[in-house]
Amino acid sequence: MTSPDVNTLHAHVWPTATTRTPEGALQVAGADVRALVAEHGTPVYLLDEADVRRRAVAFRDAFATAFERIGTRADVYYAGKAFLSTALARWITQEGLRLDVCTGGELAIARRAGVPGANIGLHGNNKSMTEIAEAVEYGVGRIVVDSFEEVDRVASVARARGVVVPVMIRVKAGVEAHTHEFIATAHEDQKFGFSLAGGQVSDAVAAVLKHPDALALLGFHSHIGSQIFEAEGFRVAATRLIALQLEVAREHGITLPELDLGGGFGIAYLPDDRPMAPQELADQLAEIVATACHEQGAPVPHISVEPGRAIVGPGGVTVYEVGTVKPVQATDDLVRTYVSVDGGMSDNARPALYDARYTCVLANRTSDAAPVQSRVVGKHCESGDIVVRDVLLPGDVHAGDLIAVPATGAYCRSLASQYNHTPRPPVVAVRDGASRVVVRRETVADLLALEGE
Repeated sequence: MTSPDVNTLHAHVWPTATTRTPEGALQVAGADVRALVAEHGTPVYLLDEADVRRRAVAFRDAFATAFERIGTRADVYYAGKAFLSTALARWITQEGLRLDVCTGGELAIARRAGVPGANIGLHGNNKSMTEIAEAVEYGVGRIVVDSFEEVDRVASVARARGVVVPVMIRVKAGVEAHTHEFIATAHEDQKFGFSLAGGQVSDAVAAVLKHPDALALLGFHSHIGSQIFEAEGFRVAATRLIALQLEVAREHGITLPELDLGGGFGIAYLPDDRPMAPQELADQLAEIVATACHEQGAPVPHISVEPGRAIVGPGGVTVYEVGTVKPVQATDDLVRTYVSVDGGMSDNARPALYDARYTCVLANRTSDAAPVQSRVVGKHCESGDIVVRDVLLPGDVHAGDLIAVPATGAYCRSLASQYNHTPRPPVVAVRDGASRVVVRRETVADLLALEGE
């Protein structure tokens, strides 16, 4: 049997412009990773700016075209929780996307980046009064309310400032997304939104409509999960939400103009992953909405979606330096090579949180050595500190080599911690062979600055 070529780059897992140099080193957006590491150190998050911008434009254009065909508009809100910095916020704004934030910190980044308030939505299941006040003062385009207490809080802030705040009601549509239980967000037994059971949504509508001087109800919001590769869950959710909007029209005599279908669109982490292209996804969602509205005799609402991971995730690559290499007798029949790198669960928590799977390659060179079954692990004091659980790497991998992990643009820096008092890596944007730091590396001085006497 022929051994697999461990030097191969599976194009759909890496940023679009990723290649190897004639010497075999990985090249991201025209820049040799060896030079990037020499300048910025390791671990380092690399972000292919052109790749991120291209995906933002692809989603913008695909949804605009697909929903124009069914007689409505579609806005694309970038979900800031995937990764947010002032640079990223400017990129997506320049490319015509809106921005979804869920904390005061994310809102502060958006404000610093100059994102217009009208282009921002505020999310979250437990917004503080300070966060609500900051959002209202900045004039955000909508606040997604998540509880009865929040309805009253937003209304009181709006009334105190003499404004009417557009709101959406988050609804648990009862759809079980085929994903990890911690990132499936529309089933009943979890913290987000109002339940379809027991009349909660109807009561939430009534609660909002009690404040006509302070709140303007736009419609319903749903999010069925994350890392989703097929559209059928959206069919169920859209059908239920459109029926709800019709109930509101009958009961209260108002037409709710908008519907947010959320996001959660998957990306390729492994060579076998096959996510939908933006145009395919947009066409399927437009067909789902058009069919549901036609069958129920409902007007087609203004639609919004919230891809975050699908825009920024594929554009990210994390580069580590190998420290130690240790063969371990995993079973009677298997020797597994543990390759320890200078990062780990502090810069990518997803494997520990969700058992997320990644792939990787040797990045500073290619190799003709026979491949060995490997596990790339971090430097932290946890046996679950795993970066790549199972991967074939060249048998001659050694200390000082560079390992590159693709598809790390989303939920890596945003979930990063200082576990074991490890400073977080920088985010370096790369474009046309040039690089610039968009989030600087933390230092030990930063850690010590937080300490009291």
